[in-house]
Amino acid sequence: MSAPLDASRLEITPVATPSKLRPNDELVFGKTFTDHMLTIEWTSTEGWGNPQIKPYGNLSLDPSSVVFHYAFELFEGMKAYRTEDDKITMFRPDMNMIRMNKSAARICLPTFDGEQLIELIGKLIEQDKHMVPQGQGYSLYIRPTLIGTTPTLGVSTPDRALLFVICSPVGPYYKTGFKAVRLEATDYATRAWPGGVGDKKLGANYAPCVLPQLQAAERGYQQNLWLFGPEHNITEVGTMNAFFVFKDNKTGKKELVTAPLDGTILEGVTRDSILHLCRERLDSNEWEVNERYCTIDEVAEKSKKGELVEAFGSGTAAVVSPIKEIGWKGEEINVPLLPGEQSGPLTKQVAEWVAAIQYGKEKHGNWTRVIADLN
Repeated sequence: MSAPLDASRLEITPVATPSKLRPNDELVFGKTFTDHMLTIEWTSTEGWGNPQIKPYGNLSLDPSSVVFHYAFELFEGMKAYRTEDDKITMFRPDMNMIRMNKSAARICLPTFDGEQLIELIGKLIEQDKHMVPQGQGYSLYIRPTLIGTTPTLGVSTPDRALLFVICSPVGPYYKTGFKAVRLEATDYATRAWPGGVGDKKLGANYAPCVLPQLQAAERGYQQNLWLFGPEHNITEVGTMNAFFVFKDNKTGKKELVTAPLDGTILEGVTRDSILHLCRERLDSNEWEVNERYCTIDEVAEKSKKGELVEAFGSGTAAVVSPIKEIGWKGEEINVPLLPGEQSGPLTKQVAEWVAAIQYGKEKHGNWTRVIADLN
């Protein structure tokens, strides 16, 4: 019987001299890394090997490893936060583990006990807890990755794999910080399609999106608003889930809309959190919260009628990102913002709700877990 992933078998090799955390203003997203990494090897015959926390360093892989040739690779994006009372917490890590296992199963890589990996990530962060930055908008980005390492040029189920976790102290994902972005509604390239893997966090989903993003950037847009099908359904925005707020001029009732989980969009943890919080906290007499298809033409039409109230993207990296303008068919769809501010009122409220929970100012069920203490 192959061995399961077991946190109790952890081996730790600490660095000789710990690094110092850079000042917040020098933290560029994903460019600075902590002193240690977690690695766990897997084989089809032996199962999961001993987890190892060791100094951050290069991986050694055979050039024929299937990850290089056939994209046997998946990853997750998570964050740890430093609270005001100097505790380190993780935000809804169980959700990331569920999604990571779904991604693994889809591309024939080994699954694992998510609670064991959460425990191991906690041990990893414990080693480098001094490198979790302090302050709103700053956190420790956690990148668990699973790759197939079988050395072969044949296309088949990998019989060897490597799970590794690296961490990066980060500031705001966008250099502009919490500022509204311009999007290009994109129908000339397709991010995902029914029956595909758009709902899985595979590296293969990301590389093909870079060229359309560069093309949009040449036209002055920060991200793509991905459309699908002849109806031009809105799916995602860049690497985030998309939300729109409409207001019925006749009834005055508002509607928060995001695309349904139909297999073409990522099952975002921040998306799920926002839907939960809005359904709990918004007055149902004034609001509807719906997961439904919404087309770019509907957004354009509602904008002309004054019924488009606001829009924003959500994701682990950016958390909440306000949208101020969408380019479509040579015209600009303007999204209202609060006077003198960079977001609409719900966008601002949602960002505050989520941040309060992430930074330990407010408790919400079991959404946060304390994994280290700096006291």
